[in-house]
Amino acid sequence: MTIKQSLVVVVDDDESVRESLPDLLGEFGFTVRTFPSAEAYIASDSMTQTSCLILDAAMPGMSGPDLQRELARRGHDIPIIFITAQEDGNLRRCVMDRGAVDCLFKPFSESQLMGALNTALRVA
Repeated sequence: MTIKQSLVVVVDDDESVRESLPDLLGEFGFTVRTFPSAEAYIASDSMTQTSCLILDAAMPGMSGPDLQRELARRGHDIPIIFITAQEDGNLRRCVMDRGAVDCLFKPFSESQLMGALNTALRVA
């Protein structure tokens, strides 16, 4: 899979993340779509097109780990990179045990994100 064919989806309730990550990822040639909630992502037509999901762990309503479980229940094997402001080793262990590619703690570096994306897209 090449970068040009890769749709990276960002699901985060923080508007600043939804504005900044697409700009950064676009510089690297990714096509990016953003959603303010897990529910909005599920309601979209993007699930079957998503090459990698960058997912906030803590959101109102359905949380990131809840969405991870729902995608697995529906049979969607999408590589997930979690991002979170709460440095919680238990959360990291839990989402990684369920198959997440990585769990990055905010603020994360550009190189950390690109490393996780490269891993995710090799898996995809």
